[in-house]
Amino acid sequence: MQINGILADIKKRKFSPVYLLHGEESYFIDRVSDALEHSVLNDAQKGFDQTVLYGKDSSLVNIVNAAKRYPMMSDYQVIIIKEAQDLKWKTEEELLLKYVEHLTPTTILVLAYKYGKFDKRKKLYKAIEKVGTVVESAKLYENKVGDWIVDQFREANRNIHPQAAAMMSDYLGTDLSKIANEVEKLLLNVDQQHEVTPLHVEQFIGISKDFNVFELQSALAKRNAVKCIQIVDYFAANPKSNPLPLVIGNLGSYFTKILKYHYLPDKSQQSAARALGVHAFFVKEYELAARNFNRRKTFDVIHELCDYDLKTKGLSVGPFTSNADLLRELIFKILN
Repeated sequence: MQINGILADIKKRKFSPVYLLHGEESYFIDRVSDALEHSVLNDAQKGFDQTVLYGKDSSLVNIVNAAKRYPMMSDYQVIIIKEAQDLKWKTEEELLLKYVEHLTPTTILVLAYKYGKFDKRKKLYKAIEKVGTVVESAKLYENKVGDWIVDQFREANRNIHPQAAAMMSDYLGTDLSKIANEVEKLLLNVDQQHEVTPLHVEQFIGISKDFNVFELQSALAKRNAVKCIQIVDYFAANPKSNPLPLVIGNLGSYFTKILKYHYLPDKSQQSAARALGVHAFFVKEYELAARNFNRRKTFDVIHELCDYDLKTKGLSVGPFTSNADLLRELIFKILN
């Protein structure tokens, strides 16, 4: 099931007797776990019928014994195991399997297994999948973050300009919990009737609308040397906000898409947008970049980016070369 479908069922009070929430992305695990923690019981009932435990401080023996009890003040007993990956699975897993095969119908057991996948080959996994709800929370690929941000605004019946979503994606990376907090900040501070713009992102999140990686990419696409220098100087003055490895990583992704654009058999706007994994709004920029950086030059730029990525790690660089100097050198080589 999709996360939104599960959350909708919880809101409708359609509960599973056991939830296995696992995967490398903790954000979706937390959303489902928090929804169950805050929605099933009211505050008065929680004192009697809700238990929140942590894996490293618990045992499956105690958890199973608790799960077999019946609620005292409500229709359900809720048991939430946070950091369930820290439980002693190898030695005690069989106990939980036996419980899942003979569930207590009034217990809702939530296993929040973070930072890794639960072994799908295990009997326990298959048993939970058969009678409960399993959520695999996968990491969101970098090129999907922008779309995810747009979707968060759409779910709130709000709009965000593609450029503003791209700014957030480039600056905030793939940490969905962090991004969700910034989305909430924008939803609270921008009037409901207005589209969220790059100016709002600068105002409420602190990402400069004129001096960011997104604008550097745009300046490079146009071969606007003056703008590139201005942005690099801003980065040099604000190194914590614009770390060189992050800048190089974003440029690497950008020029890889330019190279991909060169080889697209169908360069129409919608087709190119799908192939590149970008909003259709940005296709014209990739078309311009491809004109200004032919295939050979794009290959050379990607090679330079790989070389300078190594230099940021201390390889093939002098001991007194600063990150600002490395970025200036890199941009000069890209433009020339």
